[in-house]
Amino acid sequence: MDVVDYEIKGSEMQFVEVELDPGEAAVGEAGSMMYMDAGIGMDTVFGDGSASQGGIFGKLLGAGKRLITGESLFTTVYTNQGQGKRKVAFAAPYPGKILPMDLRQLGGTLICQKDAFLCAAKGVSLGIFFQQKLSVGFFGGEGFVMQKLEGDGLAFVHAGGTVMKRELQPGQTLLIDTGCIVALTPNVNFEIQYVGKIKTALFGGEGLFFAKVTGPGTVWLQSLPFSRLASRVFAAAPQNGGRREEGSVLGGFAGGGLLGSILGGDDD
Repeated sequence: MDVVDYEIKGSEMQFVEVELDPGEAAVGEAGSMMYMDAGIGMDTVFGDGSASQGGIFGKLLGAGKRLITGESLFTTVYTNQGQGKRKVAFAAPYPGKILPMDLRQLGGTLICQKDAFLCAAKGVSLGIFFQQKLSVGFFGGEGFVMQKLEGDGLAFVHAGGTVMKRELQPGQTLLIDTGCIVALTPNVNFEIQYVGKIKTALFGGEGLFFAKVTGPGTVWLQSLPFSRLASRVFAAAPQNGGRREEGSVLGGFAGGGLLGSILGGDDD
């Protein structure tokens, strides 16, 4: 397992700068690289490039696991091929926080949302984690198929909005929106619970089910899941082409908001 130094920079749109000694390497999600020093070599590989994926079968299996979680078949390995220290940076895909996870301190395994992984020291294994209970499988939504990070090195995951870390005591229970779970330690019990009332389920806006997590263990939560951000952007976007003025009542009338565009000074 490569041991890397790092620095997380920025506030709302963060990136992590990883410093590699000669011969050290980091693996990054496809499309996450921001910049790198000269002397760092890039190699696109199937799966995660970990030593556990020996042979063609192992590589295909690793790539297939990533495909199931909705990620790219490929990851990119960045290796310092020079004589001195070199840096490579990985950027967050949307506003939020980058969380450094030391897998050695977490017992060697971390379960995280399928789109949370950003980068890691080479040697961290990326797999899949299926929730065992049928109720989670049918109703868990974003929390059903998750990523499993294994190893004893550093991994970096990304969360949307503000992040909260909760240490759960034995038997302590927390109800969470399924999309707001970023990561959890494998000893946390994960279940799906119905909201309880038909009116709340249909009109409450929070969905039909909650994620019920029970300690002992650690849970990381995010205040802005990407699915929630994307749905708000889609709802605010013009649905039939053209332009919709922010806050315009007239822009919502039939005819594609023509009257609103005229009054808004549209030069088209």
